[in-house]
Amino acid sequence: VVDLLVVFVHYKFLEAAVRNALPMIDDHTMIFGEVGLSGEVRAVSMADQRIAEAERLGFTTCILPKVSMQSLRKTGKMKLIGVSSVAEAMKVL
Repeated sequence: VVDLLVVFVHYKFLEAAVRNALPMIDDHTMIFGEVGLSGEVRAVSMADQRIAEAERLGFTTCILPKVSMQSLRKTGKMKLIGVSSVAEAMKVL
């Protein structure tokens, strides 16, 4: 099992190498989740706490496992984007 952010960063650097450009990632976007071998994005523990802390640190957008969105208690002002696969997460960015 691999962290979603690790997969994304690896993919973006490979993509940049092909295009000879650095990937542009919004400084106010956070990503979390677990990635299975087939690319599915799985839930991780303490999603509420992760989002609350990220919001305190100034993040405004969160890409997270779609399944985790069902159990969130409150979202505050953070824009939440649920994804179920790595491919879906890449399309969002």
